[in-house]
Amino acid sequence: MRLMRTEEAVGQVLCHDITRIIRGVTKDAVFRKGHVIREEDVPVLLSVGKDHIYVWENDESMLHEDEAAEVLRQICQGEHMRATPPKEGKIELIAERDGLFLADTERLFAVNSLGRMMIATRPSGVPVKAGDKLCGVRVIPLVIEREAMAQAQAVAGSRPLTRLAPIRAKRYGVVTTGNEVFHGRIPDTFTPVLQEKLGEYGCEMAAHEICDDDHRRIAAAIRRMLDGGAELVLCTGGMSVDPDDRRPLAIKNSGANIVTYGAPVLPGAMFLLSYMEDGRPVCGLPGCVMYARRTIFDLVLPYLLADVPVTREMLAGLGNGGLCLNCGECHFPNCGFGKWR
Repeated sequence: MRLMRTEEAVGQVLCHDITRIIRGVTKDAVFRKGHVIREEDVPVLLSVGKDHIYVWENDESMLHEDEAAEVLRQICQGEHMRATPPKEGKIELIAERDGLFLADTERLFAVNSLGRMMIATRPSGVPVKAGDKLCGVRVIPLVIEREAMAQAQAVAGSRPLTRLAPIRAKRYGVVTTGNEVFHGRIPDTFTPVLQEKLGEYGCEMAAHEICDDDHRRIAAAIRRMLDGGAELVLCTGGMSVDPDDRRPLAIKNSGANIVTYGAPVLPGAMFLLSYMEDGRPVCGLPGCVMYARRTIFDLVLPYLLADVPVTREMLAGLGNGGLCLNCGECHFPNCGFGKWR
């Protein structure tokens, strides 16, 4: 590109959008990239503070900001996403369906560390709706070397940096445990909470059993639900260290492989996660899920419904951001809770 006085640029081709901002009214381009400057355009350009402008000079070694943004778009875009047209050198990715948004934070950091280019995403691990904005990309200068963008592609690798894993409504079972509920001493107030939470994702409760604190009966109930086709089993009644709490033993004896018993999240430290050999999750839910608005279960549930494996390492990483502040007005998931790394 070449710098010229605006009054001398009639007939030249703009190499970038010219933006006008009127506070509280508009922020948009008055002239788009590629516009051929006319005599009547000069006063408009001067009115937006453009005494000098850049005009296009073709150079095969360089990429215009829109072309460079397209490279970053290719680096990021996964399935179930659409890209907006370039505007002022920026491209955004939009969700085409509901799902769990995931970003490879290590590769994202590597690309952003190159400088002169940027990729900004939603926090990885949050559920999104169709139409939600997922990611925005652009380069900082108006033009950038092709070699620099090739380096970005090499650093990013062949897989998209972002992913939208479809969330699927599942049939689930609930095993309500505890002598106090089994013998009718108190009502079961836990199951309605789970029905409400999973109902937000369109899930249907396929089975419900109330068991006493006998770990053999709890394990048998879990197996019956799985044999009956439940895709997810949730055990309620608490996961404390109380001697009467035999739920962890029951889950283990059901044949599930325990990923973790405990997570660095408050509320939700006593959460238990396990998977059957066929990949179906079995969870032991701490009592906080019944009374706290947001807990570890809200962080993990979208992964379970999207069939994205939850690992011990991922749960360990939740400690950074794992403290819910129980705000007077809850804005989850648009808050810091669970925004690890």
